[in-house]
Amino acid sequence: MKVAVYCRKLIKQHIPQYAKFFNILNDFGWTPVVHSDFKQQLIKKVGMGHHFDEFNSHFDLATGIDLAVSIGGDGTFLRTVSYVRASGAPILGINTGRLGFLANVNEESLDEAMQKVKDKKYVHQSRSLLRVETANNIFGEDNLAMNELTLHKKDTSSMITVHASLEGKYLNSYWADGLIVGTPTGSTAYSLSCGGPIITPGCQVHILTPIAPHNLNVRPVVVPDHMPIKLQVEGRDRSYLMSLDSISKPIKNGTEVTVKKAEFMINVVKFEENNFLDTIRAKMMWGMDKRN
Repeated sequence: MKVAVYCRKLIKQHIPQYAKFFNILNDFGWTPVVHSDFKQQLIKKVGMGHHFDEFNSHFDLATGIDLAVSIGGDGTFLRTVSYVRASGAPILGINTGRLGFLANVNEESLDEAMQKVKDKKYVHQSRSLLRVETANNIFGEDNLAMNELTLHKKDTSSMITVHASLEGKYLNSYWADGLIVGTPTGSTAYSLSCGGPIITPGCQVHILTPIAPHNLNVRPVVVPDHMPIKLQVEGRDRSYLMSLDSISKPIKNGTEVTVKKAEFMINVVKFEENNFLDTIRAKMMWGMDKRN
């Protein structure tokens, strides 16, 4: 069994956790395929990984990978998605910080979680992605997002106007600091901070959430994800910022952006005890009495 492993940055205090994880893979007889940058950090700082196979792009993981593991937080998980893409390999998120919505296996439960993966005592939870299209293909091959697309102002305090249409029908012109188009996964990210609704995984919808809208009666809108969304930004400046998860690019005034649901899904490894509702309650501290 081949396991792709991605970690953004090796953190000294988590070295025992890295060593423990790779020892588990070795005990299982599984072959790690490690991102090249992480491999070099392992060799330099831990003295291990010299013989690990490595990958640099999503082309290296197109076939032959049985499992992908993200070590870090939810941001690291999102980056892992960009490498896994349509390969179909399920992704397991090991969290080295606070509890995450995506990376929700902590250090204490690592042994148990890996054993469950080996025994196939888990389910694949399918998550949808956004695909973004522009005339000049601004993002190239990185035109996918698991959380959201965001159009927002750049180097100015002035509002922008985002014209939005749904399946060719005019929806609204948002006067705001920007507009978010999010997936159900992204409903607990930037959209939530801007007053958007929480959507449970598996719902086939997209969310349009304005950022600090000028008109207070403009509210987030939930739409079916099979309908293409077209956006066009205008304002006083020549360019604005368009972000796909953690990747941002400048966009010229008047550029037309088309947002669609990607043609494939991402499989996330989920255990029975790590369900979405429990995570929501823990992260949002619902039902907790802070007076005690």
